[in-house]
Amino acid sequence: MTVAIKTREIEYQAKDGTRLIGYFATPETAEPVAGVIVAPEWWGRTEYTEQRARELAEQGYAALAIDMYGDKKVTEQASQANEWMTQTFQNADTIVDRATAGLDTLAAQVEVDSNKLAAIGFCYGGKVVLDLARSGAPVKAVASFHGTLAPKAPAEKGKVQAELLVLHGELDSMVTLENVESFKNEMNQAAANYEVIILKDAKHGFSNPLADERAKTNGIDLGYNPDAEKKGLDAMYALFKRTLD
Repeated sequence: MTVAIKTREIEYQAKDGTRLIGYFATPETAEPVAGVIVAPEWWGRTEYTEQRARELAEQGYAALAIDMYGDKKVTEQASQANEWMTQTFQNADTIVDRATAGLDTLAAQVEVDSNKLAAIGFCYGGKVVLDLARSGAPVKAVASFHGTLAPKAPAEKGKVQAELLVLHGELDSMVTLENVESFKNEMNQAAANYEVIILKDAKHGFSNPLADERAKTNGIDLGYNPDAEKKGLDAMYALFKRTLD
């Protein structure tokens, strides 16, 4: 059963001074609820990211679709997306600093229970939320959908507070099954609580209905898989039920 929601944009600032604009969706409720940041694919804070925030709100969670590039920039061109994403790699702290700014902004909203925070991300956003978890951020749950798994630096033992869920496409050519094994080894060394689900016949971008169109336009190996999308979302909501409800 879905609930009535309300939405608004929230301007906030990264540590480096970058102006960021998040999209906030929350249930119409008198009591504070658990909050989730939604980190975007490399295209930027698109309508897809906002849709995911609204869906979370309809399920009873407050959600903030975060801005990783500044001024809610978006593109449909892979070359531009890659340029913007690469800029966030140039300083080792940029990704975690901007994600932390988003998490702090979410936690500060009156509708949010700041003791019940989580983070999800898609593609590039998967890396964003996994790096946030590696930093020791006070999140109870993190879910990565077809995310980049390589760390800025390996997680330190005992530092990851969140329960992690990695949803990975079996046919993903951008993040390989070898990368998945490296991630598992990292998390085992860090004594983290995690689960990896390999989704059959799924490519990179499997959760986004626009993946096939973007693949064709840009000549990259993406693909939408509605079955994998549903299984991934079901696993995410099961994680939230365990950790946030």
